Amino acid sequence: MTQMMPQSQRLQTDWLERWALHSPNSPALTDYDRGRSYTYKQCHQIAQGLAARLSQEFGLRRGDRVALLARNEIESILLFFALHRLGALLAPLNFRLTPSELKALISDASVQLLVYEEEFKNSVEQLPSETRPRHQLGFHGPNSLMSLVEDSLKSAVDFPHLGQFDDPCMILYTAGTTGQPKGVVLSHRALFWNSINTGLRLNLTSQDKALIFLPLFHTGGWNVLTTPFLHHGAHILLSQKFDPEQILRACAEESLTVLFGVPTTMERLSESPSFASVDLSSVRYAVVGGEPMSLKNIETWHNKGIPIRQGYGLTECGPGLFSLHERDSMRKIGSIGQPNFYVETRVVTDEGHNAPQEEMGELWVRGPMQMDGYWHNPKATAEALENGWLKTGDLVKVDPEGYYYIVGRKKEMYISGGENVFPAEVEAAISRLEGVREVAVVGVPHEKWGESGRAFISLSTSAKLDEAAVLAHCEKHLAKYKVPSKVDFVDELPKGDSGKILKKVLLQQIRQEAKGEQTESESV
Repeated sequence: MTQMMPQSQRLQTDWLERWALHSPNSPALTDYDRGRSYTYKQCHQIAQGLAARLSQEFGLRRGDRVALLARNEIESILLFFALHRLGALLAPLNFRLTPSELKALISDASVQLLVYEEEFKNSVEQLPSETRPRHQLGFHGPNSLMSLVEDSLKSAVDFPHLGQFDDPCMILYTAGTTGQPKGVVLSHRALFWNSINTGLRLNLTSQDKALIFLPLFHTGGWNVLTTPFLHHGAHILLSQKFDPEQILRACAEESLTVLFGVPTTMERLSESPSFASVDLSSVRYAVVGGEPMSLKNIETWHNKGIPIRQGYGLTECGPGLFSLHERDSMRKIGSIGQPNFYVETRVVTDEGHNAPQEEMGELWVRGPMQMDGYWHNPKATAEALENGWLKTGDLVKVDPEGYYYIVGRKKEMYISGGENVFPAEVEAAISRLEGVREVAVVGVPHEKWGESGRAFISLSTSAKLDEAAVLAHCEKHLAKYKVPSKVDFVDELPKGDSGKILKKVLLQQIRQEAKGEQTESESV
């Protein structure tokens, strides 16, 4: 009797091979900064040749880890698909990290090969000898990644596809805003189902075209649009930097169909000199994630004719978990929308029960696009997962129509006078003030109330606001215990590489201030 292969292993995971057959001459990857481009047929040929060379020259095998230290380069994506063929894992690293931070991640992943752009060679050379991977490969020059790519284009090689559906293929390190970064292990299965969820909700087709400027060491750069687009035979353009004028120009000149960013980048784009005049008629909508977008910014883009599709996801799951359809962008303004097709959700109270409709609880999610776990970290994995459910740490409410709203982070909640206060609610109220560009609220110790809110606000250039005006506005729109006790105006709020505001940095500043005041008091 013939033994049947498991269904999951028979699923096609070599997307480049299929599109090389169905649409060989369609553009797949374009370096927008330099004008280079590869078709799907060329990408498939390169992936095969590159897999063969990596196997021959570095001995890479199924399950091996390859670290990547580079900006948004076409070769980075081609490397991923070559490793896909080998059944190896790609671990993109944040190129802004110090050598000591990189050392920790490279050691954690037990990297066999480190691929790096020459711009970051100094960081590589500063790695301790015992940490530095045995094999290293630069991007440029002879015997480099680019030379291997060029060689692969010159002569076709038939290299088998060894990666299987349930194999891990990527380790993405979380930003570490709450501690040591953790390596999120994603499988081909997770990327496949994230692509299905994304394609169904965003109506993706092979005619779509998007520019990716968020870094490829972050799930926003890889998995919001890049891998779903390549699964759907669409066209990805890459840029190494966030340049608002260049991005707006690309929308017009390249007839981009989908725009993706985080609230900070969308704010900067809308503030660009050419925003008022640029032709964005080809853009069907803008997908925004990372954190809630201000209502004012949503209205700004709506008035430009670009509906905002607010979304929600995590490195650990998706990230295409929720999507707000463009028809609801104003009717349900501020919502992250509804769960995507193959996403299960629970809203859980502190007691572990399902929260009634319109009552707040922690969002739990489950589905085939979920991580396998944290790399070599069973303790953190066990803390994040419960009976197959991923506990997001985000607090949500669900309205009668099934639309979800982020209320705040569970760990960000503070208690003022015995009442729970969620910074997201206070931030939403303050953001409605004319002239407020960005706002972050954190809980700080208070002699009378135990804790109270402290607001950090970045203003628009022409704005004229003071603390009294902000507090008066809050007193009008919020219960008294939610009104911050102090307001700080800053030029810029600290942000991570994904554009998220780093409240951890604000809290560190507050602690340093308190320590300084205490030292001064003691000296007096």
